[in-house]
Amino acid sequence: MNPGRRKKTDYAPARVTVAVLTYLPNRLGYFENRLDVTRTCLQGIIKNTTIPYDLMVFDNGSCSEMVNYLHELKENGAIDFLILSQQNIGKIGALQIICQAAPGDVIAYCDDDVFFLPGWLEKHLQVIDAFPKVGLVSGMYIKSHMKEGIKTTLKFSQSRGVQSRRGNLIDPELEKHYMDQMGRSLEKYRQETKNLEDVLITHKGIQVWASAGHYQFVAPKAAVLAALPKTWSGNLMGQMRDLDIAIDELGLLRLCTHPPTLRLLGNQINESAAKIIQQYDVEVKAAQKTKALPNWRQRLYRLPFVQKAAYFLYERLFRIINT
Repeated sequence: MNPGRRKKTDYAPARVTVAVLTYLPNRLGYFENRLDVTRTCLQGIIKNTTIPYDLMVFDNGSCSEMVNYLHELKENGAIDFLILSQQNIGKIGALQIICQAAPGDVIAYCDDDVFFLPGWLEKHLQVIDAFPKVGLVSGMYIKSHMKEGIKTTLKFSQSRGVQSRRGNLIDPELEKHYMDQMGRSLEKYRQETKNLEDVLITHKGIQVWASAGHYQFVAPKAAVLAALPKTWSGNLMGQMRDLDIAIDELGLLRLCTHPPTLRLLGNQINESAAKIIQQYDVEVKAAQKTKALPNWRQRLYRLPFVQKAAYFLYERLFRIINT
């Protein structure tokens, strides 16, 4: 007889399942410093989350270095649920599995390139518990998210007993942080945010931004399950904006904590991000800067025929590597 037949587990799900999606196919090019970014993300969660939670990590077909690191965290008791995919099934596909598997009633999802500040989860839950019909709550406002999926939120901002302010309200330092970490030039950022205005909402003494992101959110699991596609698309990227729109069409709010409760990391940790993270006793080193090329080589590489040949070779190699 199986010795576990009459036994009961001591485990009881926490209200919140913190779910992190990881992906590191190799340590070259764009992904050269990604393992350090993922380490910083997970260490930030472990150190700066003080209320009960279950930590779930879904790895989307990473190389052995990432998988070994995740196994180490699981063996040390930091990760409660570790799901390893043999191949990359796409972001929306991973989220479909995460939401079905998560034991908590609330899912705190993030890509593996954010750093959470102390008290982040409490502040997200405060918004969920105080506001009616919440769909998604994110920890850092990004102005370009005001483009779509906010009709329900803007309608709520005009409700009786709710105060709202409109205009160019975002802190320039927050905009600079976004541009620095996400590789946006000022020109590109201005194009992304043209004709958009910020909306600050106050309800029951809690101030939030209108809109939320799909790179990170805390949400009732039922809301995310209702908004996710019901069919398997097979797309590696995309459909996350569809999730934002679906949340809005379900009559649910998309909100952001104010002030921000996280920082963005991007695909490598620069010196400014490293200084912020080190303030919270998390060990991190800034990525080494690439040595500047001699002027003559820079001029050579900028020649049209050299650029054309390089892009031709890049395209062919990209197809070979990613087939």
